[in-house]
Amino acid sequence: QVQLVESGGGLVQSGGSLRLSCAASGSIFSIHVMGWYRQVPGNQRELVAVTRSGGSSNYADSVKGRFTISRDTAKDTVYLRINSLKTAETAIYCCIIGGQYSQDSGLFPSWGQGRKITVSS
Repeated sequence: QVQLVESGGGLVQSGGSLRLSCAASGSIFSIHVMGWYRQVPGNQRELVAVTRSGGSSNYADSVKGRFTISRDTAKDTVYLRINSLKTAETAIYCCIIGGQYSQDSGLFPSWGQGRKITVSS
C-alpha cells in the first residue's frame, strides 16, 4: 500500500556534496516522522537524521553542520542535503517513514530500498 521512491546518490569525491530524495505514495493517512539511515559496509545501521510533523529535526553528532534534512509536506517527500562528504561515509543510505494508514490505525514503518553513496579519496 505504501511505496517509497528514492533518488540521488552515486559517486562523489571526498569533500563533495549530494542530495537524496524520498517520495512516499499510496494509502497514507498521515506521516509523522521521516528520516534517513545509513549502513557503512561492515558496520551496523546508523540513524543519520529525522524530521517530525511538528517541524523539529535531529541529527547524528557526526553529521551536524554538514547534513540538512527537509520535508515537502504537500508532496510527502523528504530530502537530505549532504555536504563535505568523507570517505568513511561511503554507505547505503535508506529512507524511512513512520505514519498511519487511517485515523484509527497505529503507527507503521516503511523503508526505501536504499541509495548507494561512494566517496572516493
